[in-house]
Amino acid sequence: MKVVKNSGHIVDFDRNKLKRSLEKSGADTATVKNVLNKIEKSLYHGISTKQIYKQAFSLLKKEANAHAARYNLRSGLRQLGPAGFFFEKFISRLYSFEGFETKTNLTLKGKCVSHEIDICLKKDNTIAIVECKFHSNQNTHSDVKVPMYILSRYNDVKAVTQPVFSDADTINKCVIVTNNRFTTDAVTFANCSGLELLSWNYPPEDNIKTKIDDNFLFPVTCLTTLSMAEKEKLLILDIILVNELINNSESLEKLGISSNRMKNILKEASELCNYL
Repeated sequence: MKVVKNSGHIVDFDRNKLKRSLEKSGADTATVKNVLNKIEKSLYHGISTKQIYKQAFSLLKKEANAHAARYNLRSGLRQLGPAGFFFEKFISRLYSFEGFETKTNLTLKGKCVSHEIDICLKKDNTIAIVECKFHSNQNTHSDVKVPMYILSRYNDVKAVTQPVFSDADTINKCVIVTNNRFTTDAVTFANCSGLELLSWNYPPEDNIKTKIDDNFLFPVTCLTTLSMAEKEKLLILDIILVNELINNSESLEKLGISSNRMKNILKEASELCNYL
């Protein structure tokens, strides 16, 4: 069976890949098997992977909102746009959870010129700048020009001391983050130049997806019981993570959400973060 990817490429339908993605949603074995069987019965030559995803999402949602929310994670990250400002805040939250002191949206004077920096991190003897490359289209990858350009900015900023966490900090690390993927050349150049990369699937053992899944640090944008407008309002209220919503449920009252809907939203949030 041939399917059409979002990129337009035609490939064979991969049952095992779909099965793995369903399993990662947290659904039990019986649910995964049931969803797989229903999708396979509806397949036809030339069906798009987007259509398969929509059907899987719909079937999971009937079983449990939290399963659909976890399955919706990558789409939820793209909803942190369109400019990527909230994606930067989300990445800052991931590092804060790992014990880093963080500051966002800074302007630092380099040896030659000033630079707008997305995030600064501090932990032990490490002070890093983090540059975020957000893409609203999942097929857009960050190529080698990205680390090449950021390397020059990093070299300019680290050439002088910076008043970030103290009066005279020395920047000694640079991290580039994207919600999508890096090309092979981008990874090769970054590794050769001493730059650290973080993407949806890189590094293999400690990427954005694993950081979220392992620590239940889901963005509120992946919740299925909220409308897009409600998600945007929560982001403006600085409610970035689902666990922040659980600990600040009065924010839902500010949105004018009814008590019955609040119960459903908080139930999904609690199940997603394994609070039940």
